[in-house]
Amino acid sequence: MLRLFLRGLLSALPTLLLVSLFVFTLQQLLPGDPVLAMAGEERDPQVLEFLREKYRLNDPVPVQYLQWMGGVLRGDLGISLRTDQPVTALIAEKLPVTLELSLLAIVIALLIGIPTGILAAVRRGTAVDYGANLVALSGISIPHFWLGILLILLFAVKLQWLPASGFVPFHEDPLRNLRTLILPAFVLGAGLSGTLMRHTRAAMLEVLRADYVRTARAKGLRERVVILRHALRNALMPIVTLTTLLFGELLGGAVLTEQVFSIPGFGKMIVDAVFNRDYAVVQGVVLCVAVGFVLLNLVADLLYRLINPRLRHAA
Repeated sequence: MLRLFLRGLLSALPTLLLVSLFVFTLQQLLPGDPVLAMAGEERDPQVLEFLREKYRLNDPVPVQYLQWMGGVLRGDLGISLRTDQPVTALIAEKLPVTLELSLLAIVIALLIGIPTGILAAVRRGTAVDYGANLVALSGISIPHFWLGILLILLFAVKLQWLPASGFVPFHEDPLRNLRTLILPAFVLGAGLSGTLMRHTRAAMLEVLRADYVRTARAKGLRERVVILRHALRNALMPIVTLTTLLFGELLGGAVLTEQVFSIPGFGKMIVDAVFNRDYAVVQGVVLCVAVGFVLLNLVADLLYRLINPRLRHAA
């Protein structure tokens, strides 16, 4: 397993290099000048020149890229043009918040989507199947910000069970941390559960028609054993792939939900960096998300081999 992980990591290095080159090049095409925003209203030419020299913005673009990549290899993602803080420190501060929110959202999505998808496949063509599909389509179609506002009105304003916004770190108060994250996590998980339900249903329907499932039933095994032990295990392959991709999207795609619930996470930092022309933060964040997708794909490959013994023995 370790050899497989290292081999996959080495094969992903060219992809990460192309991503860094692509992001760095496209960012130079963004309109506006970050130095003008940093210099204030007076915009003294001496101040502008000082800032450009400080952040090496006068150097040619290839030189800037090589300097940045040299810092990345040393673990230095540069300095934020807006806050004058190290990008690694900003990522280390914001990323755990979004990671925690994403993990909780994925857990909620799995707890809702997989059982519902299995039930819809087993009861295909019945009222249960139609109801599950209706709920799934509703979860996919409802905008996150609208659902978030409704939940705030119900659980925070009317019932006063949960806080309407804010974030409390886990190490300060675990219970308050859960209370602040449960609503935004449910908003994100509701949409993901619909997608997971549809894919689980499709995978289960395909597996239930397989010969080994008919053989298991012919041997007299209980229906629950056939569904959970034989059918579900083989249907998990596409579900694992989808789950890892959805988790990767949450790392940079929870912007609206974080905005509605005032959560200082990773997504909000990305948007602020783009609007402020904070090149170093944008580059560091995109590279971090790309590394996250690569690691999630490697985790998915390892899970394939844990689920399917044939792949494990072939490896």
